[in-house]
Amino acid sequence: MSKAVTVAIISDTHAFLHPEIDLLVQQCDIAIHAGDICNAETLNALKPKTGQVVAVTGNNDHERGWPADQANIVNNIPRIASLKLPGGLVKIEHGHVHDMHCPEHEDLRSAHPEARLVVYGHTHRKVIDDFRRPWVVNPGAAGATRTRGGASCLVLTASEALWKLDSYRFEESNVTLTAASAA
Repeated sequence: MSKAVTVAIISDTHAFLHPEIDLLVQQCDIAIHAGDICNAETLNALKPKTGQVVAVTGNNDHERGWPADQANIVNNIPRIASLKLPGGLVKIEHGHVHDMHCPEHEDLRSAHPEARLVVYGHTHRKVIDDFRRPWVVNPGAAGATRTRGGASCLVLTASEALWKLDSYRFEESNVTLTAASAA
């Protein structure tokens, strides 16, 4: 039997990672970022146990949206990524190409039928649609922009036999923005 793998699932940091989500990422084996990262510092701050971070670009991740000296970094982040885990495949994309305002889960399922889980971001709304496969989830916003009640994320525990999602939300009052982290 394979060992379970824990995966922190975040999105929409917009250049700021909530400190409690940062700590949660450090406790997981792998981190997924579903786009709207907005700078290399936020991406580099993700430190899961294995060091493996799987990230995709969002609608704000482009040369004009990142610091000028980081263009080569954003240009090398894919639009869609895959992560093979015990028990199945995770597909990651920001989701905005499936509907700019509210990505359709059926479109995401059709785009990734080989997946067990599809992760998207963009709306800043946490959603867990696990009624049928592939599951479709949005972790909500993990930063300080439009968190809709507090920064949020998901943690997937994946083994060959079982996949389980845990949901986290951290109150907005627990966030202190500094000039350096808000840039």
